Amino acid sequence: MKMLIALTALIPTIALAQSPFDGTWKARLDSLKFEGKPDVWELKNGKFTCTSCVPSYTIKADGTDQAVPEHTTVDHQMVKVVNATTIERTFKKAGKVTGTNSYSVSADGTKLAGKFVDYTGKVPVSGSFTEKRVAPAGAGAHAISGSWMNDAVPEVTEAALVVAFTSTPNGLRMSNNGRTYDAKFDGKEYPVTGDTTQTTVTLRKVSDRVIEESDHQEGKVYDIVTMTVAADGKTITSVDVDPVHGTKTTVVYAKQP
Repeated sequence: MKMLIALTALIPTIALAQSPFDGTWKARLDSLKFEGKPDVWELKNGKFTCTSCVPSYTIKADGTDQAVPEHTTVDHQMVKVVNATTIERTFKKAGKVTGTNSYSVSADGTKLAGKFVDYTGKVPVSGSFTEKRVAPAGAGAHAISGSWMNDAVPEVTEAALVVAFTSTPNGLRMSNNGRTYDAKFDGKEYPVTGDTTQTTVTLRKVSDRVIEESDHQEGKVYDIVTMTVAADGKTITSVDVDPVHGTKTTVVYAKQP
């Protein structure tokens, strides 16, 4: 993260040439596209099961903290049934709340509206999202049950949308909501500082306008992100493939003045 000014004179000028990635970029929420496997839940007889989670688990849905398979941001979860169409989930790690989600199903049962707060960055990030039903709930299950596919994200806190890139000799530096990495195009893992998820990244330069980033957590690759700068240099299209959960998310970032 720190670059000694005294050493810059030793670096060839061409190595410091500006990359098409350099600058500040902001995600366009209207460009989001979701593909792949849906969220699959069942809430029945006082128990909540997340089938699409890796690994899947079943816990009591009684409004108390329940142990779940430990991950970088969660070791306990609370599921609270608000009413026949609404539930709330609270995620904790080491006793600290790392995130909250609320879900409400429409009267016809085909749409889900949600709100979230994520506390894993420098500042909390909140927003809303919608999902559409792709498989029905089982008999006698809560309305939240069944399979749901991400549909749209109408709003998200500004801090989550803005990312800055700076080219470095044979590498790239990234900054987003207190999280940073300074990685080389050498296939090695580099830490994401300021990140409670303990993520490391590897970078591969495909071409001057295309970079592939692989995100590692707990010894597994959780995301393979291909970032492509448009020929006019005004946008970056990011395609995020999650091989663990079987999903793909595409979003376009617009360059900021």
